[in-house]
Amino acid sequence: MTQPFHLAIPVQNLEICRTFYRDTLRCKEGRNDTHWVDFNFFGHQLVIHQKEDFIPQQISNSVDGHEVPVPHFGVVLTWEDWHSLSERLKKINTKFVIEPTIRFKGKVGEQATMFLNDPENNALEFKAFKEINQLFAK
Repeated sequence: MTQPFHLAIPVQNLEICRTFYRDTLRCKEGRNDTHWVDFNFFGHQLVIHQKEDFIPQQISNSVDGHEVPVPHFGVVLTWEDWHSLSERLKKINTKFVIEPTIRFKGKVGEQATMFLNDPENNALEFKAFKEINQLFAK
């Protein structure tokens, strides 16, 4: 079994971000305190920390004709889970940075990807590989 990662990110408004991760992404809430909340982020530990003077910066890198936000974080889902999540997010009118799309269709590394921001503009990527054994294939 792969060990889960731990990631802590800053947010200004703890309650708005708590609602986003809990209700929009359906991450189960774990421990919390007055200035932080942790979540089960698809099997990994994500902690949002309230930092009132946090000012997110939006920079990007051009990849395959898209402006990919940097930095970003996310998770590799199964092909089926990615499609379920993307359909659910579309139904609730999620604003995507990069709409759900398939990259490298029919080639090594074929993958589904989508980018969105949380309410504090932390960029998230959700992806899936048609063949998971090609995750690191060249």
